[in-house]
Amino acid sequence: MSERKHNFNAGPAALPLSVLETVQKNLLDHEGLGLSLLEMSHRTPPFEAIIARAAETIGALYGMPDTHEVLFLQGGASLQFAMVPYNLGEGGAYIDTGVWSTKAFTEALNIGDAHQIWTAKPGGYRAVPGKAEALDVPASAPYLHYTSNNTIYGTQYHHRPNADARLVCDMSSDFVSRPIDIAAYDLIYAGAQKNAGPAGVTIVIVHRDKSRQFVGLPQAPRILRYKTQADKDSMFNTPNTFGIYMVGLVAEWVRDNGGLEAMEKQAAAKADKLYSFIDEHPRYTGHAEPESRSHMNVTFRSESPEQDKAIVAAAAQAGIIGIKGHRSVGGLRASIYNAVSMASVDALIDFLAAYEG
Repeated sequence: MSERKHNFNAGPAALPLSVLETVQKNLLDHEGLGLSLLEMSHRTPPFEAIIARAAETIGALYGMPDTHEVLFLQGGASLQFAMVPYNLGEGGAYIDTGVWSTKAFTEALNIGDAHQIWTAKPGGYRAVPGKAEALDVPASAPYLHYTSNNTIYGTQYHHRPNADARLVCDMSSDFVSRPIDIAAYDLIYAGAQKNAGPAGVTIVIVHRDKSRQFVGLPQAPRILRYKTQADKDSMFNTPNTFGIYMVGLVAEWVRDNGGLEAMEKQAAAKADKLYSFIDEHPRYTGHAEPESRSHMNVTFRSESPEQDKAIVAAAAQAGIIGIKGHRSVGGLRASIYNAVSMASVDALIDFLAAYEG
C-alpha cells in the first residue's frame, strides 16, 4: 500500500485506520458467513444484529435516555431540512450561521411558515450567538433549529443556544466529537460522512414523542415520517447496510479510545495548536471570531487567493490533501475530525511554516 495521505477533507473525510482494516478483513467474507455484507440481505439476523449494535453503541456513547431512539436514514442533512418541518410542524425558529443553516431555513419556507430569529450574515458568518445572548423564539414555534458546527465558515457552538425552546440540531460535522445532553433535544441529525462514517448514512436521534406518533403536516410523504422509519426499525426501505456497519465500527472505535470526553479533549488540543500557529504567523489570518472557532474545521487565508491556490497545490505534492476552502468562500480549511491525528496536524503546521512560495 502506498503511504497514506494527511487527510484534511471536510467530507467525505478521514476514517480511523483500524476501522478500515477491519472492513478490509471482512469485505469478502463477513465474519465467516461465506459472503460479503455488500451482498447480504438486510432481512437477515446478521444484519439485524449489526444495525442494533450500531444504534446501541451510539446511544451508550451519549448516555441516551430511554425517551430517545436512534434511526439510520438516507438523504443526508439535506433531506432532514425537509423532514424536520414535515414532522414537527410549521413555524419553526431558525438560527442562521452559514450555508447549511440557510438551506435548512429555505427548505422550511418551501414547506410552510418559518422564522429566522438570528443571522450572522452581516458579519460574514464569523460567529455564533454568544452563550449569554438571549434568543427571541416565538412562543408558537414548535422547535428551534440550529447547526452546531459550520464546516464552510469554521464556527461552532461551544454551548447550547440560550432559549426556552424545544431544540433541533444539525450536528453533521461534530457528531461523536464531544458529550451532549441528549435529553435537551427533540431531534439531532447528522450526515455520517463528516466525522462518523462513510457517505450515505444519516444518523437521527429523536425523542419518541416524535418518532412513535406522527404530529406533523398531513401532506408529509409516508417515507419522510419519523414514525414510518421508527416502526420499521430504520428499514422501511432498503437501508445503506454497509454504511451503517461502518458507522457502528466508528462508534466502537470512539468508545474504545476513551469515549466522547477523550474525543473532545483531543479535538481541543489539535485546534488550539493549529489556531495558535495561524495567529502567530504573519502570512495567515483566521476567519472565525476566537470564541466561535470550530474544533472540527479550521478556516483561514493566506495573503491572496492566488497564494491560497498555490499553497493547496504544494501541500498536495507534500502528501497533505483537502485544505482548499469551500468553493463558495475560497481560502484554506483544515478539517481535523476525530480520525485526524495530531501527527497530521503537526505535518500541516510544519508545511505551512516552511512554505515560501
